[in-house]
Amino acid sequence: MLYGAECWPLKEKHNTKFSVAEMRMLRWMSGFTLRDRIRNEHIREKVGVAPVEDKIRESRLRWFGHIKRRPSDDPVRRVEVLDFTYVKKGRGRPKKTWLENIRNDLSLLDLNKNLTFNRTQWRKRIHVADPT
Repeated sequence: MLYGAECWPLKEKHNTKFSVAEMRMLRWMSGFTLRDRIRNEHIREKVGVAPVEDKIRESRLRWFGHIKRRPSDDPVRRVEVLDFTYVKKGRGRPKKTWLENIRNDLSLLDLNKNLTFNRTQWRKRIHVADPT
């Protein structure tokens, strides 16, 4: 379900759909139905998994750290400095970008971009442990 999720610019709508699908699978795995009226936290605790939203954030930040550690002439890094001034903007709100998600994730976890160069610290700070 999460294959390639580190590159998606997820909106809240997508996070909600992921959470719903995850809880349906966890209920099915544990043998509960919605009629049993058991809280999601209890099911999650019984199965021993972290929320899918946290796991997506972890994989996205892990990929971001990988990109930041690459040399500046690497093709993945050259995308950061592309000039889009010649592109005509459409009407309405701009599309949510992957970098916006990264900025939100960094502020949520109180991280700094420069921490990516210290791999062990970066891994410790972004890791989401499963509640077992």
